[in-house]
Amino acid sequence: MVFGKSPLTRLSRIEKPLAWSQLSHQRVRLLVALSGISFANILIFMQLGFRAAMFSGTTNVPASLDGDVFLVNEKSQFLGNETFDKPQLYRAAAVPGVATARPFYYNTASWVNPDNRKTTNVTVIAMNPAQPVMSIPAINTQLAQVEQTDRMLFDTKSLPSLGAIATEFAAGQDLPIEVQGRKMRVNGTYALGSNIFKRGHVVISDVNYLRLFGAAQATQLHAGVLKLDPGADAQAVIAELERTLPETITALSHDELIALEESYWAKEPAGIIFDFGTIMGFVVGVVIVYQVLYSDVNDHLSEYATLKAIGYSDGQLLLVVFQEAAILAVLGFMPGLLSALGLYSLLSNLTGVAVLMRLGVGLQVFSMTLVMGVLSAAIAVRKLRSADPADVF
Repeated sequence: MVFGKSPLTRLSRIEKPLAWSQLSHQRVRLLVALSGISFANILIFMQLGFRAAMFSGTTNVPASLDGDVFLVNEKSQFLGNETFDKPQLYRAAAVPGVATARPFYYNTASWVNPDNRKTTNVTVIAMNPAQPVMSIPAINTQLAQVEQTDRMLFDTKSLPSLGAIATEFAAGQDLPIEVQGRKMRVNGTYALGSNIFKRGHVVISDVNYLRLFGAAQATQLHAGVLKLDPGADAQAVIAELERTLPETITALSHDELIALEESYWAKEPAGIIFDFGTIMGFVVGVVIVYQVLYSDVNDHLSEYATLKAIGYSDGQLLLVVFQEAAILAVLGFMPGLLSALGLYSLLSNLTGVAVLMRLGVGLQVFSMTLVMGVLSAAIAVRKLRSADPADVF
């Protein structure tokens, strides 16, 4: 009786792809190439990670505002940049479709670290406790605490440069903290998040805001937070607000308010530096992959010429080089991803700023790695076109 060949026998006779055979023939060169690509990926990951962390942190407060439409000064480049007169908020409240119009104060104050007495800055969020403007439950459930004189809520995700306030408060310590030259105390905590531009946030009442910054500041709002009636057309309300209010005030949707913040910081030197670093990482990767592919093609030029002599077309040989580029890109991406995850975690612990691996960042780097490989292959195949079968003989 004759039996067919076993699946293992058939599997053992499956030929390796030519592209993989070419790359794995010199394993040391392959490892060096993968290390270089991983390094380029790490560079790109770090730049995009920093950029994402910067944008995520800068939009924490605008994203946490509980409103449908927001009034800001027409010259505002970011939240807290400019103010407008508080009476305009009352005019906005009378516009059809507006259910509530609540004041929002957002300022920077000096802060003396109670642990080492060093002076730094803290960002102050202030509101009328009877008219909450934040969508953070931990803040809204403690607003009665900030009604007391010189009391505040402290952000547990603030940077260490403000002091170990959250730890000390949890331990029952009630240390006086100097804010804008005035002694204040923490009466509760919440979690919002810091960033590379803002070390931390405290929440106070509008009355305590007046005590810190003076009576004149109490009439100057950094934003008006409007809630609309159920079913109201937001765009129609915005158009009516623009007609009713002075030209110095603009009305924005929630998405537009967040976009305003992102747009400003993207144009700042830090945003430009991160973008430039990403480009440099990409260029480094292209150079590395190109050198590997060029060397491989050059070392095997006679073999490529032989393949041409036995009937392989230029297109088939070019496909081999592009397959090599794809293999390098995929294999080099994984170590870069794992290394970046470790570095993200380390930096988050050292700085207190959340540097997270977002899905969008991972997909963006993987796409850039594939483009990096394809672009490098397109440059390297110019050498392959010079492979002449006549050179074999």
